[in-house]
Amino acid sequence: MAQGAGDCDSVMTCYTPQQIEVAYGIWPLLSDGIDGSGETVLLPELAEQELFPPDVTDIRQDLAGFDARFHLPAARLQVTTALAPRMPRWLAYGEEALDVEMVHAIAPDAAIRVVLQPDSSMNNAARLTEALIGTLRLGTSSGDVISMSEGVGESCFTGQQRASLHAALLAAARRHVTVVASSGDTGPIATPCPSPVPLPDSSPLVEPILPAADPLVLAVGGTTLTASHRTGAYIGETTWSLPVVNQGVDTLASGGGFSHLFGRPPYQDRVPGIRATRAVPDVSADACGATGMALVLGEGRGRYVVTDAAGTSAAAPLWAGLVADADQYAGHDLGFINPVLYGIAHGPHYHQAFHDVTQGSSAVTITPVTYSGYRAGPGWDPVTGWGSPDAAELIPLLAGHAISGSWPPGRRGVIDRL
Repeated sequence: MAQGAGDCDSVMTCYTPQQIEVAYGIWPLLSDGIDGSGETVLLPELAEQELFPPDVTDIRQDLAGFDARFHLPAARLQVTTALAPRMPRWLAYGEEALDVEMVHAIAPDAAIRVVLQPDSSMNNAARLTEALIGTLRLGTSSGDVISMSEGVGESCFTGQQRASLHAALLAAARRHVTVVASSGDTGPIATPCPSPVPLPDSSPLVEPILPAADPLVLAVGGTTLTASHRTGAYIGETTWSLPVVNQGVDTLASGGGFSHLFGRPPYQDRVPGIRATRAVPDVSADACGATGMALVLGEGRGRYVVTDAAGTSAAAPLWAGLVADADQYAGHDLGFINPVLYGIAHGPHYHQAFHDVTQGSSAVTITPVTYSGYRAGPGWDPVTGWGSPDAAELIPLLAGHAISGSWPPGRRGVIDRL
């Protein structure tokens, strides 16, 4: 194995896929055959044109190295260029490897379908909206779970763009497709609006990002996980936030806050700390690079480096894989699960189904300004939501609601009103 500066395995801080599976209660389900079989997870990813390993790799080599290193079954990977014709099918940036390997670790037998997007998708909000809607339409017709890691501030989108994106999300919910999105990596402030040319006066806005802020999305924040490096046993979690250690270095933290555009959805009623508008995130998972899941990036000729999974871009596909497992457990797609997740969190099994993250904040510094953000606390908070999963408890509860018919009455009407 070729080792590089990003080799987290050499300093024993990253976790293996098996340790992540144990920490989040996924291992017992995998041992019982709940591994995402029969489910398809869609991942939108930017298309790449040139190979510069390990920055741009061949995703087939990445997965082969990942599976060999961590003794996983071969991934059921598909790549479509329907939205990016004539682009190379197998070239992948590190973000794509992260998403694919995370889903594969959590739901090893699920089919993973990468939807390549034009490299111009992040040039402006119009192109990003087009790419997101294209992915949602593909996912609605041929997938069960969609995991989205891209997103920018709510204010970047026009009213028509937001309405079009919401309509595509509504169509996915009606077809029982679960849409998961990362809440962002800049704490209480939004990712800057996409622009090919930096704007002279583009001060960050205190607002959540889309698509995570849409009430039809399961928004996922970030934590810093502590687990046993020997057994994977869960020890504890705090919020994911990089401390200010150097003057002038911008910091990162779990994204979250309160929408300026969407009213509070019914499933967030009566939740302490939630205001009159949609609150983000709903849930969370490990997003800290220093303690993230180990990833494999191929360098060609059978050589690869081991690096770390970081950001809420790692937390979202973890939840997407978990939902694929839950779909298999239930025997059908669970679809829009937010109301049931909140119902479980309100009930007597909250502390069995979730790890409640109560320490840390989402403060960030964008030189020279520090944004204080929000603090974690008992129950729901705008940094880690309800917390991270204990899947061995949570998945049977999710499936039990579906099987017993105890989903919120008139669920179709609830979806239509969001």
